[in-house]
Amino acid sequence: MFQRERRVVLTQEQIKERVRELGEEITRDYQGQELLVVGILKGAFIFMADLVREIRIPVAIDFMDVSSYGLSTESTGVVRILKDLEESIEGRHVLVVEDIIDSGLTLNYISENLKSRDAASVKICAFLDKPSRRKAPIKADYLGFSVPDEFIVGYGLDYAEKYRHYPYVAILERDEYESK
Repeated sequence: MFQRERRVVLTQEQIKERVRELGEEITRDYQGQELLVVGILKGAFIFMADLVREIRIPVAIDFMDVSSYGLSTESTGVVRILKDLEESIEGRHVLVVEDIIDSGLTLNYISENLKSRDAASVKICAFLDKPSRRKAPIKADYLGFSVPDEFIVGYGLDYAEKYRHYPYVAILERDEYESK
C-alpha cells in the first residue's frame, strides 16, 4: 500500500520529553504510596510502557480492554468491557492510562466503574485530549497534549488497527478513512 507523507502534529522528541515530565509529576504526587497503573488497551499500551519507565515509585500494572468504536472513527457511546482487571482494586490508588479523551464517554464509564469498586483513589492520565469533542464531563488529572479536532494516528493510536507503530502523532487525512 502506498504510504504518503503525513502531517506530523507531535514529534517523537516532543512526546518523549512530555512523558518524562508526566512521570516526574506522578512520582511526586504518589510519593510514599504504591500505585496501580491500569492501561486501556489497545491504544494506551505504547504511552503506558514509556510512562511507567519514568515513574520512580513502586507500580503494579494491569489492563482493561473496552470497546466503543469498533472499526468506526466515531464512538458509538456504548461501552463494552472486553477484558477486565485481573485483581481487586479495593483500597488501592489507581491511575488509569488512556491514549486519548475524545467524547469522554468511554473514559467516564471506566472511571465511574472503577470508583464503584472502592479504590482509594482513581485518577486519569491521558496522552491526548480533544476537548472540542467532549460529550461527558471528564477531565484528565495528568495530560500529555491537547490536539485539534482531526483524526490522528501514531504512538498507539490507530485507524482499523493500522498506524499504531508510528513513533510520532500525525493527522490521518479524511480520504484515507472515508473511502474505506
